[in-house]
Amino acid sequence: MKKYSFLLLMILIVIMAGCSDKPAPETNAKSDQEDQLTLAIGGEPDGGFDPTTGWGRYGSPLFQSTLLKQDHNMEITYDLATDYQVSDDGLTWNVTLRDDVQFSDGEPLTADDVIFTYKTAKQAQSIVDLANLERIEKKGDYQVTFHLSQPQSTFVYSLKRLGIVPEHAYDENYAENPVGSGPYQLVEWRKGEQLIVKKNPYYYGTQPEFEQLTFLFAGEDQAIAAAKAGKVDVLSVPITMADQEMKGMKQISLQSVDNRGVMLPYLEPTTNEEGEQVGNAVTSDPAIRKALNYAVDRQAIVDGVLNGEGSVAFSSADGLPWGNSEATIEDADQERAEQILKDAGWERGKDDIFEKDGQKASITLYYPSDDQMRQSLSLVFADMMNQFGIEVTTEGASWSEIERKMHANPVMMGWGSHDPIEIYSLYHSSMQGIDYYNANYYQNEQVDHYLDQAIHARTEDEANKYWKLAQWDGETGISTLGDAPWVWLVNLNHIYYINEKIDIGEQKIQPHGHGWPITDFITEWQIIE
Repeated sequence: MKKYSFLLLMILIVIMAGCSDKPAPETNAKSDQEDQLTLAIGGEPDGGFDPTTGWGRYGSPLFQSTLLKQDHNMEITYDLATDYQVSDDGLTWNVTLRDDVQFSDGEPLTADDVIFTYKTAKQAQSIVDLANLERIEKKGDYQVTFHLSQPQSTFVYSLKRLGIVPEHAYDENYAENPVGSGPYQLVEWRKGEQLIVKKNPYYYGTQPEFEQLTFLFAGEDQAIAAAKAGKVDVLSVPITMADQEMKGMKQISLQSVDNRGVMLPYLEPTTNEEGEQVGNAVTSDPAIRKALNYAVDRQAIVDGVLNGEGSVAFSSADGLPWGNSEATIEDADQERAEQILKDAGWERGKDDIFEKDGQKASITLYYPSDDQMRQSLSLVFADMMNQFGIEVTTEGASWSEIERKMHANPVMMGWGSHDPIEIYSLYHSSMQGIDYYNANYYQNEQVDHYLDQAIHARTEDEANKYWKLAQWDGETGISTLGDAPWVWLVNLNHIYYINEKIDIGEQKIQPHGHGWPITDFITEWQIIE
C-alpha cells in the first residue's frame, strides 16, 4: 500500500486537525455510586422511543420487550414469547406469551397489547414494514395468531424487533413518555442534553446490576472531554478518534456489519416515471463494475483509513448466517481488472484513462459532506482508481442533493442489518427508487426469483439457501462474480471506551451504526470486583 501512504497520511492529518480540546459539558450526571452509569454512546433518537415508528430497530428498545430476540451467536431465542409455531404453508404464526409480565406501571401485558402494537405499527406505515400482515387473532389472554398474506421467512425478525407497547397507556405523547416491560423505565428526558432511566421494578428477566443509567447527548469532542474528566463510564467514538488516552477506561473494538461501499448505477442513462435521471454511461458496463471491484485494495483501506479497526467487505452481509462466503474475490489485482476492461473493448487513452467508443471511463463519486469517514473512504478509493485508469472525481453534498443524484451517479453508502430483508430491499427490482433502497436500479430476473424464494421460504435454513444463491449461484448474482452492482469496501469496527470496573460481557456482531446496539445485553453488564 506504499503508493497510497501519502494520501492516507494527509487524510489522517486533516481528521485529527478537526478534533478540538473543547471543555467537557457541564453535567452532574456522573455519580460516585457503583450502581449508576453514565453513557455517551450515540445520537439522540429524533422520533423518541416508540417502537411502532422505528425505535429499537438497530438495538435494544430498552424500555420495551420483544416477542423474540437474538443471542450472542445470532440465534433466535425467546423473550416475551415462550413458544411459536409456523404452519406448513407459512401463512399462520402461533405465538404463546409469558403470563407473568407486567409493564412498568404494574399493569399486566397480555395478547391485547401485542395485537394493539402490531396493528398500530401497521397503520403507522413507518419504517416497520408489516404490509404482509393480514390480520391478528386472539386465541386467549396469552396466545396470538398472526395471519400473513404470503409466506414470509423474515417475519421472525419482525417478532424480534418490534417492542410491545401498552394499549392502556399509549397516546400521542407515548414517544416522549414510554411505558413498557423492558429492563428500564424513563425518569427524565431533557432534549438535547440527557436521558435518565432507572430499573423497571416489574421486569421479569435478569435484573440489571445498575440501578440508573444516564445517556448524554453531546458532540464527539465534548463526549471525549467528559470521559477524560471522569464523567462518563461508557463512550463510543468514531474510528478516527480511537487513539484516546482515557485514565481508568479500557478500549474495546466490536466487529460489525456496519459496512461502507460504492453504489454503482446499473442501467444505461434514461429517466424514470418521475422524470428523474437514472443510469450512467460508464457504470452501466459490467466490465467497469467488475474492474472497480478487482482493482481496489480493500485491505489497504482497512489499514490506512480505518487504522486496522475494521475488515474488508464483499457484501452487505459478511459473516452473517445468510452471507455467501463463496462470493468473495481476490482483490488488489489490477492486472485482472485491466484484462476485464480490455476484453470488453476498453483501451487506455493518452492520459492513461480507459476509453471505449469515445466514452471516457470517468465518474463522479458523491458522499455526504458531513461524514468524515465516508469522505476519507471516497478520497482513497478515488486515488486508487485514478492510478489504475478509471477517473473518479469526488464531491461532497447534502443528503437532499444526493437523493437527486444517486440514481445516475455512484454514492458512498452504508448499510448492515441483523435482518436479511435488507438484501431484498437493496437488490430486488420491485424496490427500485424506493427511498435509498435499490437506488442504482439494479435488476436481474434470476436474482429476483431467488429473493422471492428466500422471502417465501418456510424455514430460516431454507431462506438462507436462497439468500446465498442470490449472491452467487455459479452463473449470476449480486456479488462481484455476478453483476457487481456495488463495490463493497469495508466493515467498520465499533469502538468503545468502558470504565475498567465494568464488564459488558460477550457481544454479537454489531449492525449499522444507528441506535444503541451495545445496550442489547445490558442486563448482563456487571461490576468487576
